[in-house]
Amino acid sequence: MAISIILIRLMTFEELQVGDYFRIPGISADCAYRKASDFYCSQNSLLQPIRHETTVVLLTPAEVRSYFAARQAFLLSLKN
Repeated sequence: MAISIILIRLMTFEELQVGDYFRIPGISADCAYRKASDFYCSQNSLLQPIRHETTVVLLTPAEVRSYFAARQAFLLSLKN
C-alpha cells in the first residue's frame, strides 16, 4: 500500500505576490482565485475585496495547469 503525503503551505493573502493563484483552505483547487492587488482578488475576472490576514493556500504549478485545463474544457462544452 502506497501512502501519499501532500504538503500544503498556508500563508496569508498579504504574503502572496500579485498574479499568484491561490485557494481558501478547505476549498477545492477548482475554485481558484488570483491576487489582483494588495486589497483585491479575482475569480472568473470578477474583483472581490479580501482581508490581508486571510489564510490562503498557494496553488502549485500543476494545480494552476489543472485549473486552466478544467476551465477551458468547461468553456468548450458551452460551445457545443
